[in-house]
Amino acid sequence: MVFKEGTFKGKPPEHAEPPHPAWLETQVADALSVAGDVDASDVTVTCKGRRVILSGSVSSPAEAQRAVDVAASIKDIDEVDNRLAWP
Repeated sequence: MVFKEGTFKGKPPEHAEPPHPAWLETQVADALSVAGDVDASDVTVTCKGRRVILSGSVSSPAEAQRAVDVAASIKDIDEVDNRLAWP
């Protein structure tokens, strides 16, 4: 068997594929579950591309904003669509 020397010169290409939506959903759901001031038991996380949709119910507008802030803090999330409801 003959091994040839690599002919590629320069910087290797960067990883161009976006993260899988299921991976992003898991990251956001995990972050919400450990956020102390968000009850995420009735929150559903859906991802379309790099856009996260939060739906379900929380107890207050402040809790909804905190959930949006937590989701937006996840790497690779470009937009958070807040569809959370409260009493």
